[in-house]
Amino acid sequence: MTAVAQECPVHQGRDDRKSAKIAEANLAPQHGARPVGSFGLSRDLLRSSKVRQAGPAGSPTDDAEIKNPGEVSFFFLDGEEHRKRRAAVAGLFAPKTIVTRHQAVMTSTMDDIVAKLRARGSAPLDELSWHMAVVVAADIIGLTDSDSTENLANRVKAVLDSSLSKSRGPLGKVVFMIQMLTRVGRFWKQDMVPAIAARQLEPKDDVISYMVKENYSKKGMIMEALSYGGAGMMTTREFIVMCAWHLFEKPALRERFLGGEEADQFAILEEILRLEPVASLLHRRAAEDIETKDGAMVKKGEVVAVSIRDANTDEAITGPCPFELDPDRAKRMKVVGPYMSFSDGPHRCPGAQVALHETRIFLDRLFRLPGIRMEREPEILWSPQIQGYELRGCVVACDPA
Repeated sequence: MTAVAQECPVHQGRDDRKSAKIAEANLAPQHGARPVGSFGLSRDLLRSSKVRQAGPAGSPTDDAEIKNPGEVSFFFLDGEEHRKRRAAVAGLFAPKTIVTRHQAVMTSTMDDIVAKLRARGSAPLDELSWHMAVVVAADIIGLTDSDSTENLANRVKAVLDSSLSKSRGPLGKVVFMIQMLTRVGRFWKQDMVPAIAARQLEPKDDVISYMVKENYSKKGMIMEALSYGGAGMMTTREFIVMCAWHLFEKPALRERFLGGEEADQFAILEEILRLEPVASLLHRRAAEDIETKDGAMVKKGEVVAVSIRDANTDEAITGPCPFELDPDRAKRMKVVGPYMSFSDGPHRCPGAQVALHETRIFLDRLFRLPGIRMEREPEILWSPQIQGYELRGCVVACDPA
């Protein structure tokens, strides 16, 4: 049954969110963390040089001090080391690079996806979006020498799925470690090793070439590549499916998307992401006492849990009807389109524009297919490890070629 927008019980206007109920039922900040939901305070804290990342127990950001930064992805670092390593690969995500290089990869990948969909007649949407996300991220990372894109995608997915699973009890932990080591070993041997060998002979403009040049350790290379994979593949897959779901259900919005210029298409996608951020919580630890612009105090050592969902629907920055999908909102309120959905400050997602461009290209092509339709809605699941939603089981169909 098609979901229908509900009247917001608190604010005037519709509530167009699809992931709100499952998020409200499952969001779980770290024990002892101080919840933060206002847009202004969230932005101040995320931009502050006095905070550090604070991941869950066992994560790379679990300790206040990372003992060996060379074996940790720059995603999990703070301060000068983070700035230096992020700056070294910033060109891979620059607007010019997206236009001159990445768009060609996105377009050719979509050619393959469209051809397969028209040949099959129907397909799970999350499989199609996963294929797009893997190919684009692999090109940026440099994972282009594997035996096949499909096998690369399966191996990356296996490792990421293992990393997000929770094993209980001593035996479960042993089984988990064996499984993880086996899957990482396959990824290293069949995807990383041939890519590294190729870059040693002929460096390219990608992450693996940079790591080869900087003499990263084996562990450091694996951690960096998989961090890029998790950030660039998993979240984009969900974003594409969520945007498609909204467009399938809203004919006027779909018509505007297909008839609009690129800027208008981005405005639609960013507004959907404002309402439906894939990740919901960001944790930060105060490295020293902090007093924010509005006078709020955060004591040294205190952990705050920034709620992206609450910040994105703070009426002080959204204006009225914060739960209604309004593509003109950001322009009217003079705010960056997706609000806090790509985070903010030094750790704002470096691939934000890449994700938006590949989602735009994917959906623009998909919705122009003859007879395109959604035969089955997605099921909304929840990942407690990443504190975000997953969309599975959506089936799309079109007229055969």
